[in-house]
Amino acid sequence: MTEAVQTLIDALCLPLLAETRVEAARTALVLQEMGPQQLCIPQTQTAEHLAMRSLLAQSPHPAAPGLLAAFDLLPWGVNPVAAQVGDRGSMYIVATLMGPEGPVPCANLRMGLYYQRPNTYYGLHNHDADETYTILAGSAIWTAGEDTQLRETGAQIHHPSLMPHAFRAGPEGLLTFWRWSGDINLHSYTMLDDPEAVLTA
Repeated sequence: MTEAVQTLIDALCLPLLAETRVEAARTALVLQEMGPQQLCIPQTQTAEHLAMRSLLAQSPHPAAPGLLAAFDLLPWGVNPVAAQVGDRGSMYIVATLMGPEGPVPCANLRMGLYYQRPNTYYGLHNHDADETYTILAGSAIWTAGEDTQLRETGAQIHHPSLMPHAFRAGPEGLLTFWRWSGDINLHSYTMLDDPEAVLTA
């Protein structure tokens, strides 16, 4: 295992170990034991990559330096639920790191990173999986069920199964770590009726 991959694993474990749920600790254990097998995929550096690097460089989160050091290993790519999301794909980039499809193969857990462009709104949605987000850099006005509030770097937000949630990225953008547990199927991912999304389209 290269030093860069170990740096990445150590950084990804920080938000998992900061969460008190058993599923988070189990996700960290899978990551530590197996390690990413298909990273180091060459990527064309785009303006979005530079924006994400800049956001991480300004972040006080303890995982930020490790993610920045291993940034070139992160497999930013297609959202696995792109078909359900539709044309909102222009506002975000996803790096899926664990799940049935790899790079860290796991049949009953998913995790990854999510970047959302500044001042964009990702509308109300839900899914069967339990989910926790950790804000690694930036901020967002975050809706989780009936609660809507400003969430900043370091915040952890838990969505129980089927809880509607949405987020508006702040002016600097938003970079988060996410993990799924429970029923991690993709077909239940549903965009919900959301007047706010219509107003901001």
